[in-house]
Amino acid sequence: MSNATPITKAVIPAAGLGTRFLPATKAMPKEMLPVVDEPAIQYVVAEASKAGLEDILMITGQNKRAMEDHFDRAPALEATLRDKGDEKKLAAVQKATGLGDIHYVRQGQALGLGHAVLCGKQHVGNEPFAVLLGDDLIDSRDTLLTTMLATQQELGGSVIAVMEVPQEKVSAYGVVDAGGKDKEPGPDGDPAQVVPVHRLVEKPPVDEAPSNLAIIGRYVLHPAIFEELERTPPGKGGEIQLTDALQAMAAKPAAEGGGVHAVVFRGRRYDTGDKLSYIKAVVTLAVDREDLGPDLRTWLKEFAQNL
Repeated sequence: MSNATPITKAVIPAAGLGTRFLPATKAMPKEMLPVVDEPAIQYVVAEASKAGLEDILMITGQNKRAMEDHFDRAPALEATLRDKGDEKKLAAVQKATGLGDIHYVRQGQALGLGHAVLCGKQHVGNEPFAVLLGDDLIDSRDTLLTTMLATQQELGGSVIAVMEVPQEKVSAYGVVDAGGKDKEPGPDGDPAQVVPVHRLVEKPPVDEAPSNLAIIGRYVLHPAIFEELERTPPGKGGEIQLTDALQAMAAKPAAEGGGVHAVVFRGRRYDTGDKLSYIKAVVTLAVDREDLGPDLRTWLKEFAQNL
């Protein structure tokens, strides 16, 4: 199956309150917390842009103005850096403004991820689109999103990203039943494993999870998802769950935009969803930097020896 509609749009839900990072997020969006020297949200936007998705819609809420300012031009700051001849910092400041055409819409009420995606209906229209969650950072050297886009174009329907997690941690994720992980070839010979999804369960008890394949924050969705979300009742936590709508889509015929496939990702993912995982992400990315890595690795070894 081939989908002739090119995918050009990405939706980035960013309306959360960031309560796990209080008091740091009292007046600053959690998406603007720095991961080394760039805010977390910039990594996500850069990933979308690199995959060719330059029409980006952010779903925001209150106290998110800093994100809009970050991706906007800063003429006074740029002029100051230019006058100082600091081309390196000037390029770093301008990098964020050149990542794509970024739009914003407010969610209004925190009614869940499904509702946040639904807020993008008018902007997206009747074409497939990507959804990227800001808590999951994918290493720029990995091509997960590109693989997912190609998979959707080849197979149609919707595509989600999953990772194998320890069985005892499945209750923290949405989990898929991939029918025994039947393999299908990836698009154009891509070595990534693509599996058909038969069932999706949001945060199941460990002993009821259909597998250890956990959904991570990357989706490529058929536009029929919008109608499904509109009739999806609130699920766990009283929120409209995207997982519930995808479960319904998995059962629909291809002619109605149905069918869900998963790309099994075994690359580098950095979780910034809580304090400990955020600290791990910062250290992991910093260690891999040419300008910071050598000195940081030396210090980390000395620090660990003195614990």
